[in-house]
Amino acid sequence: MTMEVELISREIIKPSTPTPPHLRTHNLSFIEQNTPRTYLPVVYFYHKESSASPDGDHESNQLKKSLSEILSKYYPFAGRIRDRASVDCNDEGVAFVEARVRNVKLSEILEHPEDTWLDLLFTDNLQWNDDSSLSVIFAVQVSFFDCGGMAVGICMSHKVADTSTVANFINDWAARNKCDQYVPSPLFIGADTFPQGDMPLFPETVLEKGDCVTKRFVFDALKIASLKAIVADKVQNPTRVEVVTALIYSCAISALRSTSQSSLNPTVFIHTVNLRTRVVPPLPKNSVGSMIWAFTLSTAEDSVMELHDLVTQMKQSMTRFCDSYAQKFRGEDQWPAIFKECTQALRKEFSIANLVTYRCSSWCRFPVYEADFGWGKPIWVTIASCPLKNAIFLIDTRNGEGIEAYVNLEKQQLDVFERDAQLLAFASLNPSALDSI
Repeated sequence: MTMEVELISREIIKPSTPTPPHLRTHNLSFIEQNTPRTYLPVVYFYHKESSASPDGDHESNQLKKSLSEILSKYYPFAGRIRDRASVDCNDEGVAFVEARVRNVKLSEILEHPEDTWLDLLFTDNLQWNDDSSLSVIFAVQVSFFDCGGMAVGICMSHKVADTSTVANFINDWAARNKCDQYVPSPLFIGADTFPQGDMPLFPETVLEKGDCVTKRFVFDALKIASLKAIVADKVQNPTRVEVVTALIYSCAISALRSTSQSSLNPTVFIHTVNLRTRVVPPLPKNSVGSMIWAFTLSTAEDSVMELHDLVTQMKQSMTRFCDSYAQKFRGEDQWPAIFKECTQALRKEFSIANLVTYRCSSWCRFPVYEADFGWGKPIWVTIASCPLKNAIFLIDTRNGEGIEAYVNLEKQQLDVFERDAQLLAFASLNPSALDSI
């Protein structure tokens, strides 16, 4: 079955209130200056409401109006990336594309999610795009299904936003659209919290791509409870994310070693951390920007690690990172020295020969399912297929108890990974998105 997406209109939405002259330049933090140039793609699916207009005109016009109003608060998002260090808050606006989905019902996408279908719900091919010549920050495509459902697909530049910021922005936009909730002003404090100071810029991070395939695995609450039980006698209070991440990493290493044509390779697992809750004192939840760093977990080329060992090491690595670095990042006098020490430790870790790197970003516990534009909360939130090599993304299921894992590996390794008996004992390969509702 071929899904067709007919573009109906394209409009540039500008802030309802012009950005004041003194705010025309938004300086990026030192962390953001080193953040990869890529666009985070997220799509929200909604059922048809009985009050919805037949052609979606009312919903679309309301979305445009509320987007214009919320952009006045999130004014950098309507600007353009000027250079590595700043955004020109020039109110050029964001692309708002309307589309009509043909041949495929919303229920069919939810029952049998396919990457080729999901990719059509984003505009301008921005999903995961890392073209350094692109300067737009945010774009949205609203797709209407003939059955009455709709999808809101957004792409946001990682230079100015992480998952926390994306979720807050969409929720604030939804609240403004619903017109019944107070929307607090976002805080643009990144450059003051993490200044460059006299530190030289590192080479801008470029994420490795490859001939990768993305597969979606879902861990329901019961299976996660079973995973926790396996390690509970050796690990105190294992979390959902820890046990799921450890299992995926373990199975990925097994797939790598079974397909390697040469000597076994050492591996390093990079896990992103939301710094807002880790620095001391913590940053407000409505702090805007890309405020993430990472801790690492390494395995030797000949090591065989049990699941409880991996979970234990993850806890230890996270604690060590927070105690040694993250908690001290907010100290104005300490920040440059602590950050240099942190990056030197990372460089040493990555200097090992033939190192294979895996990256994991957990979106769990972020309120992505709270975005009610006035027609109910989303029935499913997901991301576009990802070309980044050895990347893993975790998102809560709609009920908040399970985890959806998106695993990107080179095809030969993924063919082995998706047949791993240990993995399949706890995870379902691309089940219906309706199962967790």
